[in-house]
Order: sequence, then structure tokens, then C-alpha cells
Amino acid sequence: MAKITILGMGLIGTSIALALRRGKMGDVRLVGHDKEPTASATAAKRGAIDTVEYNIGKAVEGADMVIVATPVKAIKEILEQIAPQLADDCIVTDTGSTKQQVLKWAADILPRRVHFVGGHPMAGKEQSGPEAAGATLFDNAIWCIIPGRAAPWAVQAVVTMIEQTGAKPFFIDAGEHDSFVAAVSHLPLTLSSVLVSATTKSPAWHEMARLAAGGYRDVSRLASGDPEMNRDILLTNASEIAGWVDRAIADLVQLRGYLREGNEEGIARFFAHVY
Repeated sequence: MAKITILGMGLIGTSIALALRRGKMGDVRLVGHDKEPTASATAAKRGAIDTVEYNIGKAVEGADMVIVATPVKAIKEILEQIAPQLADDCIVTDTGSTKQQVLKWAADILPRRVHFVGGHPMAGKEQSGPEAAGATLFDNAIWCIIPGRAAPWAVQAVVTMIEQTGAKPFFIDAGEHDSFVAAVSHLPLTLSSVLVSATTKSPAWHEMARLAAGGYRDVSRLASGDPEMNRDILLTNASEIAGWVDRAIADLVQLRGYLREGNEEGIARFFAHVY
């Protein structure tokens, strides 16, 4: 019986387990571990995993595949903790939102007898924790794969696991990944948080909030995500995100100029450009 261990039983980790259950991977035992015991216990109650293991070393002992589904900054410490316990030819993959730093940690920390395949499912929701998890979270979602130094058979094993969740494997270079997601994922998160910060600081916010309808809800949704995860995303992809923030600031400054000038043509051109 194959053993798959999932480290981190939050939204993503528990959703992976539920999706693999639905996908019927065959004779597989799913083991779950989380630094918060209640998270693993909740995942087990939901039928996502077969076994809860509170000791991280024992959790990965004898595992054929280990999936690290934690905030990015936690991955380094986890790799350091599990490296001595991993079996020969164990496959390790992750779900971190940035990849260059994670691939470097894996190359520096994990022994050569282990195969690391970087991963990032482009799926999620504003709720966090195992209670918010669902078996359909990854259906038709892109799941980025960065093979690193892993053997082809190990990469294929990760592809098979991803397909079992309902996601679509997408091979990409680590640097290209971080550049692209900085624009289409991390910048939206940043702008959403800026909107909430700017508006809620207003003395009139309590009255103003009564008028906040669908448009505000749609744009502010990302700001309600896990603060720890959001912090780690920005810290591990800082230069790429900063570049896109600079571009956004330049556009806002230009628009502010049009507004102060009452420049009808400039404002019309601004909206025509983004349409």
C-alpha cells in the first residue's frame, strides 16, 4: 500500500486529500500532519485522511510521497525537519505560491536520494482551514509544475497525483512562474488589501460600509485571506511584486493627474485602454 503524507491540513492540504479520495487513486493510505492538532483532527473527521500523525518525523517515515501544503516561509523549516526521515526515492512536492526560493531550499536541504518537484495549484478561496476545504477545489484549475532535479518517473508520479485532484498540470520555469503570478495573482492580492486599508481608515467607514455592494465585495475579497500566507507570498517574491506595484502606482498617479485637471479625454482614454 502506497503512503502519501500531507503536511499542512488547512484549506489546500485538506482539499487535496478530499480530491484524492474522490479520484480513487487506488491502494493508498493518506496520512495528515499539522502543527495545529485540531486541524488534522478536523480533516480526519471529514474523512479526508486515514491517519493523523502528530509527530512530523513519524508522519513522513516510509512515505512514498510527501506533499507540503503550508505557507511558503514554513516550507524551509519543514524540509529541514523531515530530510533525515525521508525514505530513498521519496517524492516531495509543495503547493507554495512562489517557486524560486522553495526550489533553492529543496536543493540545499534535501538529500540527493529524494526527488523534489515544485508545485503550485492556481486555486483557492478567501476562507481558510480544513472546514473550508472541498474535493472540487482544483477541478479544471491550472497546477504549475517545476521539476527541478527530480527524476522523470518522480515528475510523472506528481502529474498523476495532480490529475487525480481534477487539476490540469502545467510545466513552467521557476523564474517565469514567479514573474507571472506576481502580476496575475500577487498584485491583485496587494491591490485588494490596499483598497480595504484605505477605505476602512475613513472616519465615515461605518456609514460608508452600508453602501458597499457587489463591486466592493468582489475587489476586496482577496484581502480576507490568510494573513500569514499573504505575508509569506510577498516576502518570497518581493522584487517581482514590487515591480508590478510600481507599474500600478504609475497608472494611479497618471489617473490622479487627469482627475485633478478635469481631463475628460485622458480619463476616457484610461478606461478605454483597460477595457
